[in-house]
Amino acid sequence: MVMKSRLAAVAALLWLGGAALAAGGEGLTVPVKLPAYDPARHACRAPTAAGLQKKLVFVQDNRREFMQGVGRGLEAAARARGLAYSVAFANNDPALMIKHVGGIATDKTGAIVVAPIDPPSLAPGLKKVIGAGAYVGAIVPPPATSVLNAPQYLTGKVLADAAAHYIRTRLGGKAKVVLLTHDGLQFLAPRFTAMRDTLRTLPGVTLVADISPATVDKEGGYRTMKTILLAQPNIDVVLGADTVVLGALAALREAGKARADQFLGGIDGEPEAVVEIKKGDGPYKASISLASSIFGYAMGQHAADWLEGKSIPQAMDILPKALTRSNIADYERDTADPGAVYADPARRASYLKMYGNICFDTRDTYINFPWSSETK
Repeated sequence: MVMKSRLAAVAALLWLGGAALAAGGEGLTVPVKLPAYDPARHACRAPTAAGLQKKLVFVQDNRREFMQGVGRGLEAAARARGLAYSVAFANNDPALMIKHVGGIATDKTGAIVVAPIDPPSLAPGLKKVIGAGAYVGAIVPPPATSVLNAPQYLTGKVLADAAAHYIRTRLGGKAKVVLLTHDGLQFLAPRFTAMRDTLRTLPGVTLVADISPATVDKEGGYRTMKTILLAQPNIDVVLGADTVVLGALAALREAGKARADQFLGGIDGEPEAVVEIKKGDGPYKASISLASSIFGYAMGQHAADWLEGKSIPQAMDILPKALTRSNIADYERDTADPGAVYADPARRASYLKMYGNICFDTRDTYINFPWSSETK
């Protein structure tokens, strides 16, 4: 049985490598189902001949707290593994992000983690960094050596189920609902599909707005909700990413339309959302945690492993957790010390699930398709 499993693993690796090479250095462009990550996979060469610096750069899109959490995790991992660490901040400017990545390719930085603003325009630059042998970790959109995603449909469904339960039990089955979406980013679209699917099961629900804010931050949520309130002054439920829902809450409060019996719920486990939930008497009722400092720490560890020639995951899920007043203390403890979570296999497995294997010698098998563990 052991020999068969080893042969199967070798065959899978050869197939993946062949698929990547057949794509002309474009990586894996056709979706494949990745096996579970094998931490015992043998190491390969370290990319020392490529002349790469022992340096990790976070190419950050904006300063929302979720991304700040990623940075805290990355910096802690870099410090633990002896990597220099810096941030290339793009401030929601895709042209500036392209410039940052171009500079990284030129100075032979050994590892980057990126939160792409405009994935298609950034892709050519990331391919150059990958081709030079560096580690590229991407938060959702490819191309990347290792892709971080969440089971997006499940993430949206966990939040929508909580809202649906509240509507049935506290609002008499009737509610005016606002969805603040990211449908322009195809990789996140499934979470909003899940929300719509769930809300359609409630005949008393009216979807008064289903809209993507111009920017994925508090300001975007605030401006969008101000516009919605001109036509619909009484809103019962608001769902979306925490950062935009927090902006919507600010608009509701400013207009005197925030109520204790509303259900505002978000995704990302933003600290400000956690504070609102802990109050216990406000509109904010739920946040689906994606524990950014914990997956940031894991990506930083994988970057260091890559530079040492170890085999790392090709992809990783951050598993959604519905935060409640009863479990928020444990969550805050974990996100404050991601290194302790990563060092504990049981705690780590409650947040992260890893898939596939890749190292410097097999870097042609990088992910270059919209990877999701939910892909059928």
